[in-house]
This record gives sequence, structure tokens and C-alpha cells, in this order.
Amino acid sequence: MGGFEDDEPPSKRARASSVESASLPDCFLFSKSANPLGSTMARPLPSQGKEAMVGSKGVIKKEEFVRIISKTLYSLGYEKSGAVLEEESGITLHNPMVNLFREQVIDGNWDNAVVTLNKIGLQDVNIMKSAAFLILEQKFFELLRNDNVMGAMKTLRREITPLGVNRKRVHELSTCMISCSPQQLFLGFSKLGIDSSSSRFKLLEELQKVLPPTVMVPERRLENLVEQALTVQRDACYFHNSVDGLSLYIDHHCGKDQLPSRTLQVLHAHHDEVWFVQFSNNGKYLASASNDKSAIIWEVNEDGELLLRHTLSGHQKSVMMVAWSSDDCQLLTCGQEEAIRRWDVKSGKCLHVYEHPGIGLRSCAWFRDGKQILSGLADQTFCIWDLDGKEVDCWKGQRSATTSDFAVAKDGNLIISLSRDNAILLFDRETKHERIIEEGSTITSFSLSEDGDFLLVNLVSEEIHLWNIRNDPVRVNRYNGHKHSRFVIRSCFGGSEQAFIASGSEDSQDRAMPIMNVIKMLKLSVSFS
Repeated sequence: MGGFEDDEPPSKRARASSVESASLPDCFLFSKSANPLGSTMARPLPSQGKEAMVGSKGVIKKEEFVRIISKTLYSLGYEKSGAVLEEESGITLHNPMVNLFREQVIDGNWDNAVVTLNKIGLQDVNIMKSAAFLILEQKFFELLRNDNVMGAMKTLRREITPLGVNRKRVHELSTCMISCSPQQLFLGFSKLGIDSSSSRFKLLEELQKVLPPTVMVPERRLENLVEQALTVQRDACYFHNSVDGLSLYIDHHCGKDQLPSRTLQVLHAHHDEVWFVQFSNNGKYLASASNDKSAIIWEVNEDGELLLRHTLSGHQKSVMMVAWSSDDCQLLTCGQEEAIRRWDVKSGKCLHVYEHPGIGLRSCAWFRDGKQILSGLADQTFCIWDLDGKEVDCWKGQRSATTSDFAVAKDGNLIISLSRDNAILLFDRETKHERIIEEGSTITSFSLSEDGDFLLVNLVSEEIHLWNIRNDPVRVNRYNGHKHSRFVIRSCFGGSEQAFIASGSEDSQDRAMPIMNVIKMLKLSVSFS
């Protein structure tokens, strides 16, 4: 629905001057009552002192609290309970004038609804104009729906336009009426965001967003307050790592047992070092790559136990890495400067081998649509293939000789790779724009978050850096405490909503580091277990 375009809250908007009031039509003149709830009020509270406040800290206004509870009862369909609460407390949800206004809106009595709007006692001319605009706009649409085009035109010209509110919207309405035939007219309004099945109850919801909450209590206000309280408790919970719902009965708190801290199973199937492991997107499978020239697909059963499903053989050299397709039906394996193999997860059958004559392949990744794969070659070239092995694109890059990590963001345009030992290249295929992340020491690996906004970078200096790469790269945190000197250690995002960073360590100790999201996306604080 249309409405007033001012972004400032009602409390900051200037009150109308007497000149402004005099220029309005008679039906928009303010009433003399300074009370925003009108002259007819519920009986006052017995005391304006401590009894007017509730709660152990005395910061909750009793009248607001009761009105919000009444609103919630009505919203949940408990109309008798809501009425009893109003009667017993003496605190009404709406005063009689507001109730009349609501009835007139529901009944489609638009002209009288505008007159009653003036009698509610609003003191801000901008708020009243914005509310009147919504009412008259609904009147305009319903006249059109009833094929009363002349009546709609009259409403637009004589009632909506003089308000001087949301001129862009008024222009859209008038342009549509001029350019469209009567049969196409209402279809045109659906493109402007108007649903022909919209009810007048939706109009009331829009009016509640415009009118002060002292006049009409916002919808779902109590639910929003409770959700805010639960969210604050969850965000303050240092070890929170659960998908279970939070309880209203107790304050939320998680113990250390929420974090994996003991060995559940040891997998014995490879015959040499395991170089790379990765769970499938749905968590039902684990793939491992080994120096023994094989990869293994493990299946997670209902009890959480991993069972060997397929041993993938065929590589002539050590398998460096694996990559799951977005639907987890296929798996890529990459031999060390050799070839990429694509496997069917269900059968364990090799579906295709990707090779480049005379040049070994060093890394692999899927595009999110599952129709193309990306590979890094030993000569620092990047290649894109379709599933049948046809080369779609190829370009020369600058990559580190010590690591082969790279990633493709969800949109398929952003490709992330190492350009030098201490730098990461963020390359946009569509715009050809390049961004660089510079580090002070050698990068050993990196990991991209699920949403594609954060990059976790492991350094040989025994630090892990967290970068926000949504726009210009910004380092938002650093982590230390793990040992890292000889081997490639890959850290990753994990836990519920990827709220933790997990990392191995050369001292035989794993590290789990919580990310406390204080200000979304940018301000993060961290501690170590």
C-alpha cells in the first residue's frame, strides 16, 4: 500500500503549524483534544506512582503491558478472554473513537473513516495525511474493482492528490489509468503491488504501522518482544550450538557439552595419510582423500556412525581434494597434478575424467547449478568445463605454488584463489573486477562461509584470520592458540548457523572457537576454549 515517504519516526517529525492546518480541507482539521487516545478514556489507574509500573525492576508500564496482552489475546482468537481482561483491568485496548474508526475501515465507510481519523486526536499533520492516503487509496482500488472508473478518478483528483503525499505513487496511479484500457486497468495495479484479494484487514495492519502505538497497538507486539528476549539470550550464550527451540520457562544457557569434545569413532580404511575430508551439504556423507591414491565415501547412519560406502580408485597419484555437488549426488576428486574424476555417489561409478594434455590439474570446485566445474591447472591456468568435458572458458592466473585451494561463491561469478603466497585473489567473472586480500605471512589454506560473505584464512604464522568479503575485503577478527608449523591445516566454519570456527592443531588438540555475532556481519568478538 502507498503511504507517507518520510523515514523519520513520528516522535521526530515536526508538528504542523497553524498555517498548515488552515490549508487543509475541513475533514483534515485537527480536533482540539491533546490526548492521542481521544477524550473518552478507560478509567484511570488508581495510582500514578509505583502501582503504575510492574516487574521486579519497575521499568514496565502497567497500562502498556495490559494493552499488549489484550491485543495478543484477540490476535490468537481468544476474544472472550481479551474482553474480560479489558473489563477487569479497566484498561481498554482502544478507546471508543478508535473502535469506531476500525469499524468504518472494515465496513468500507471511507468518507466517515477519514472524518473519524481527525477526531482521534493526532497532533502530527504528516501522520494524519499518511493515514488518510492509505484509506483513500483503498477506496480508489475498490471503486476500480467495482468498475466505477469515474468515481476512482474523482477520488484520485479531489481527495488523494491534494494531500501532497507520496507523489511518486500518485503519478503511478494516474499514469496507469491514462494508459490502460478498463480491462487491463486492474491487472496494471497488481504490478504496483496490489493484490486483488487483499482484505480491509490488511489495510488496518498498514494503518497500525503509520499511527502512533498509543492509538493502535502494533500487531504481534508481544511476540516480537519475546523473540527479541530469546534472541538476546541465545546470542549471549557462549557455547550455544543447538537447533532446538528455546524455552520460555527458563533463561537459556548451554554448557560445554554442546561442543564435540570426545572421540566417537576412528575410521580405518585408508593405507596412507589422509589429506582432505569434507562432509556433504546435507551431512549424510563424508568424503576423504588420501595419499594412497584413493578417495572414500562414508555414509552417516541414523545413530551417527560412519560406514564405508564406496572406495573410489583410479587415480594414478595422490588424491589432493574432493568437492560435493550442491545436490550431493556427485563428487569430484582431484589427483595431485593429474586429473579430476567425477563420481556418482549412489553407485560409486566414475562418470567422467577431466584431463588437460601435458598439464596436471591441482584443484576442483563445482558451480552451484551443478552444470559446470572449475579447475586450477599446474601452469596457473583456470579452466571451466561442462559435465561432458567440453572446455567452456580458460584464462591465465597467478597462483601460489604451495597450495591449490580455491572456491566458487553461490552466484557462480566470484572465484576465489591464491594469487601469491601471501595474497588471495577475488575475481568476478562477469565484471572482470579483481580484489586482493593481502596477508603478512604465507597462506596455507582458506575456507569460504556458506553464505559467501566470510573467508577464513590459515597462515603459517599460527594465526587464522576472518575476512568479510561482501564488499571491499575487511579483516574482522583473528584467532590463535593452535600449533601450525609443518603441515597444511584447514580450518572451517561449523556448528549451528556456522557460529563456530573449528581448527586442527599440531599439538594433537582440536580447537573450537565461537563467533559472537554482536553486530551482524561486521562486528564479531571471539574467545577460545
